[in-house]
Amino acid sequence: MSAPLYETKAEFFRMLGHPVRIRVLELLQDGPKPVRDLLAAIEVEPSNLSQQLAVLRRSGIVTATRTGSTVVYALAGGDVAELLAAARRILAVLLAGRQDLLDELRAAETPQ
Repeated sequence: MSAPLYETKAEFFRMLGHPVRIRVLELLQDGPKPVRDLLAAIEVEPSNLSQQLAVLRRSGIVTATRTGSTVVYALAGGDVAELLAAARRILAVLLAGRQDLLDELRAAETPQ
């Protein structure tokens, strides 16, 4: 018996739940990139990047192609870029809401 859909979705979001993985996906929105470019942009240890790329590759969200000794990663589909854009929109609303709350709090602290 397969897992319920909500459990599969939760597993998908757990897979996305690492800052290095999110950064890799953001960088790949601009097109395929070799590992050396990802390393330079993210500034993590090569072993850490390798582990995170392996998670993304196993999930099927990125693809990897090898040309000689160079491995190039790419998004597996355009839906990933759409998901990241939706996350940015949601975060913008959440952060704007927090700013309003912070402004309200500061105004309440100001003597009248």
